[in-house]
Amino acid sequence: QVQLMESGGGLVQAGESLNVSCTASGSGFAFESLHMAWYRLAPGKERDFVAGIGSDGSTSYGDSVKGRFTVSRDSAKRMIHLRMNMLKLEDTAVYYCTAGPDINYWGQGTQVTVIS
Repeated sequence: QVQLMESGGGLVQAGESLNVSCTASGSGFAFESLHMAWYRLAPGKERDFVAGIGSDGSTSYGDSVKGRFTVSRDSAKRMIHLRMNMLKLEDTAVYYCTAGPDINYWGQGTQVTVIS
């Protein structure tokens, strides 16, 4: 079973940067083999894919964040990180860490609020 815990959300001004992280815990899985991803959910909007990182370190990004966000992983610490640069008002959402190829596991989410 995989448990995920996000951290690092907060309130920032537009144009600033913010890091969020996710720590995986539990037993019976090999973190280095897991596909990990970030999704976000804003009020009144559909779930939005933000970024994904494979076991081989390959990355993918949603169109709205390409060139601004960077996902990385630290398998030794069972963590993934999301570096968010040039934040926009529309990036405001709850950011969720997920694990597994079928988004099998979700964290509880961390709020990111961008203000003007």
